[in-house]
Amino acid sequence: MKNQIIPYLVACYLAAEGLFYCLPAVWAAEEKAAPLTAVLAVDTASPAHPYSRMLFGGFLEHFHRQIYGGLYEPGSPLSDAKGFRQDVIEAIKELRTPIVRWPGGCFVSAYHWRDGVGKDRQPSFDKAWGVEDPNTFGTDEFVEWCRLAGVEPYICGNAGTGTPEEMSDWVEYCNQTQGRWARLRQAGGHPEPFNVHYWSVGNENWGAHEIGAKSIPEWGPLVRETAKMMRRVDPSIVLTAAALGDDWNRSLLQHAGGSLRMISIHGYWDELWVEDKPSDYATCMLRSRQPEESILQVERLLESTGFKGKIQIAFDEWNLRGWHHPGVMTGFTPEAIKARDRNDINGTYTMADALFSACFLNACLRHADTVKMANIAPLVNTRGPLFVHPKGIVKRTTYHVLRLFANLLAPQVSPAAVTSGPFKQGDAAVPAVDAVATCDAAKQDWRFALVNRHPAVAASCVIQFDGAAASGTCWATVLSGDAPEAFNDIEHPERVRPRRVELAFQNGAVTLPPHSLTILEVSRTVPPK
Repeated sequence: MKNQIIPYLVACYLAAEGLFYCLPAVWAAEEKAAPLTAVLAVDTASPAHPYSRMLFGGFLEHFHRQIYGGLYEPGSPLSDAKGFRQDVIEAIKELRTPIVRWPGGCFVSAYHWRDGVGKDRQPSFDKAWGVEDPNTFGTDEFVEWCRLAGVEPYICGNAGTGTPEEMSDWVEYCNQTQGRWARLRQAGGHPEPFNVHYWSVGNENWGAHEIGAKSIPEWGPLVRETAKMMRRVDPSIVLTAAALGDDWNRSLLQHAGGSLRMISIHGYWDELWVEDKPSDYATCMLRSRQPEESILQVERLLESTGFKGKIQIAFDEWNLRGWHHPGVMTGFTPEAIKARDRNDINGTYTMADALFSACFLNACLRHADTVKMANIAPLVNTRGPLFVHPKGIVKRTTYHVLRLFANLLAPQVSPAAVTSGPFKQGDAAVPAVDAVATCDAAKQDWRFALVNRHPAVAASCVIQFDGAAASGTCWATVLSGDAPEAFNDIEHPERVRPRRVELAFQNGAVTLPPHSLTILEVSRTVPPK
């Protein structure tokens, strides 16, 4: 142990300087023999800043059972007179979901919004997913559902087969009091504007999988002209646009940066599009730092192009697991469409999904000055936190993570230095403990989101304020499971659920169970100046 003193002190120093995250690898040799340790150090003199609650947003697409048979099921005894599932609405309210992006996703790049408004709606063939959409759930229904669920609507426009004029007409339909499309909304029983504030130009138009994919030279000018038309209809809207890597983004910002408030990035780190073989717990944990790497890449780009502080990041599609939809590039056979039912297998969504999601949200909070929106994809069914079936709902492990973050964290995020022993798998390793610190404006009420990635070893985590270890007792809400592979399903809906416990600091430390998320509540009395 004495040979580790110098590396440990070096680690503490570097962590205090914000340059180091994980304790030296020399600690790994004794991981099995020694308990896992971590330190979270807060400097209360460092400024804390509010973060955007839109980090806890959601996403809905006309794919599989997200809309039809998900949140919208006319005729169900669980739905209201307009077909909205009431149990889903109540679950979304419990999540305090602030914003929901719709209608896609890939679906939007061949979707014409006029097909989903008015009284004479006809079904349309969905070129993105190879099925027929009845168009009974359109703009009116989406906005009404958002109001019932207490969320802000966020509409993504068709930049695939659509045009700048079509996208700007959609803004008129939603937000104007005059004009042909505003009158169509009024004739449909909505005399007052919907006032949809958030809009996106396109989805993943950079990808070959997307209908109406664009090249780098095409994209920037298209976004510029679309933004010009949309903002002339309503100059108050907040606009984002599909973004990717440096070359794509540099061209986008060069042509349209002055019209955008955010750029939209996506991430799925267990790509299951064609072959549905979900990665195991350890593999998922080893990938759980990759979302922060994506954020850092975009931050570097914004700084190098002069848009730092002017344009923020919307991580408006994210999830650990990619959706299973074989046939995108080869054609949708009946077998390929049926294979989408594999997304309904609740056993897929384990503590790996929960803790990856917690690490993702921690990363967004650490970069809260840049990341202003994040939307789990999707919110309902497919890979989402809420599984909806004809007789009720199942709150998957990720549902509880979102609920804890949205309901229990304090309103400001504070810089914190985290050091941790590693979780190793083969030659790869990540810090076993990931953490973020939040507080109220007075810095008296502190809430820490602490993730122990290790599947089998508890972590002793020391909480320090200005170098002094915390003491006394505190309350905590712990989300764990009887195994890393634990999940919730119809038969066992509460196998994984949060529990509230009172903890006592032992030499400044609390114990974090294996494969767990702990929201720690610490109150401090700050002496008057």
